[in-house]
Amino acid sequence: MGFLRILLSNSRLIHRIGNKQPVGKFHGALVGSSTSLLSFHRFESTNTLKLVQPSLFTENDDNDYFQVMDFPGGQLPITPQMKFIAESSEKRLPCYRVLDDDGYPIPGSIFEEVSKELAVKMYSSMVTLQVMDTIFYEAQRQGRLSFYLTTAGEEGINIASAAALSVDDFVLPQYREVGVILWRGFPLKDIANQLFGNKFDYGKGRQMPCHHGSNELNYLTISSPIATQIPQAAGVAYSLKMDKKEACAITYLGDGSTSEGDFHAALNFAAVLDAPVVFICRNNGWAISTPVNEQFRSDGVASKGQAYGIRSIRVDGNDVLATHSAIRAAREMAIKEQKPILVEAMTYRVAHHSTSDDSTKYRPVEEIEHWKTAKSPISRFRKWIQRNGWWNDENESELRGDTRKQVLQVMQAAEKVEKPPLTDLFTDVYDKVPLNLQEQHKFIRDAVKKSPREYPSDVPI
Repeated sequence: MGFLRILLSNSRLIHRIGNKQPVGKFHGALVGSSTSLLSFHRFESTNTLKLVQPSLFTENDDNDYFQVMDFPGGQLPITPQMKFIAESSEKRLPCYRVLDDDGYPIPGSIFEEVSKELAVKMYSSMVTLQVMDTIFYEAQRQGRLSFYLTTAGEEGINIASAAALSVDDFVLPQYREVGVILWRGFPLKDIANQLFGNKFDYGKGRQMPCHHGSNELNYLTISSPIATQIPQAAGVAYSLKMDKKEACAITYLGDGSTSEGDFHAALNFAAVLDAPVVFICRNNGWAISTPVNEQFRSDGVASKGQAYGIRSIRVDGNDVLATHSAIRAAREMAIKEQKPILVEAMTYRVAHHSTSDDSTKYRPVEEIEHWKTAKSPISRFRKWIQRNGWWNDENESELRGDTRKQVLQVMQAAEKVEKPPLTDLFTDVYDKVPLNLQEQHKFIRDAVKKSPREYPSDVPI
């Protein structure tokens, strides 16, 4: 208030405002909230305290008079009232949806039309994802895999978003987006090779399972630490911008990632640099065992975008048509307007966080079953394509049977392949391996030769 008194009492800068009280004497009450007065597309001014013409005075609904002045960052309206911005709006941001829970289009809904071919491919890909997750999850429980996590409940976000992108777009995934790389053409056998970390794994067995990557498909290898891919996506997008590419960067994250500093740094970088990146947040309600209401007090994630100057939308992530349409539009805006977009996809993680988790310890089984049955993105989309005459029970049975056979075949084949050689632990970092790593390599080789029974027999020395 002291700053406001000084500002209002400066007669050389301030004119009288209408018929109000003389400027310099503070009048008004403490107000708990205020509405947005002006919106700026871009803040460019850096002239401090530059008085503009009185003709730029404005009047709001409460009959308060404002003076527009320049500050670092742009012009601001001036008010004699002390008004704090409310913690959040009384109304929550709406969620864009096309199909209801029974697969019927909502009257008046606007969405991107999809052909029969595309719709069937999207549905088949979601089923493939579901079947694959079931088999590999069971394999981990049998002790054949060290770790696994599924996309159960989030198949719609995976496939609908992937179908809305171009292979020229760079994807920086979290760890629940295997459907995206499958859509781009990554073979099931390569998925299995990575899970078992055999010699055909592109990562040479140096990553834990479910951390896929492909240079050819512009799908950057997953990194386990939470949120590290988000600022990297802003950088990739800025690189595409400098190279004038007709492409954008896409990064996926969970609601838990928004509690990390990297999320906020990335949004700020992207906004300031006008980087063509689409941030897709899967708000599935839980960051492992932490519910969203214990993570943040804001209205979800989409509301955070406005604070950073980023266009945002909230979409029903279990609605394939809505998600596909929203990501298509977001991608187009990001590339054509060269700006970042934030998409909050509302969904629910039906499965455990991973094979290292038991979600029934922190949430009711009834809640999980409700989302698994009544809210399934696969069931909802199937109802829609069946009503269009594009799918039937015979198609369903054939698809699930064939997919199961394929997954079992690639898993059994990958399981039998030997592991990468021990030497690969020390490659791909330095052009010439330094002496300290050479010594470590020799030490391990000697240890294996000395006690061969204590080491896996399928790892070549």
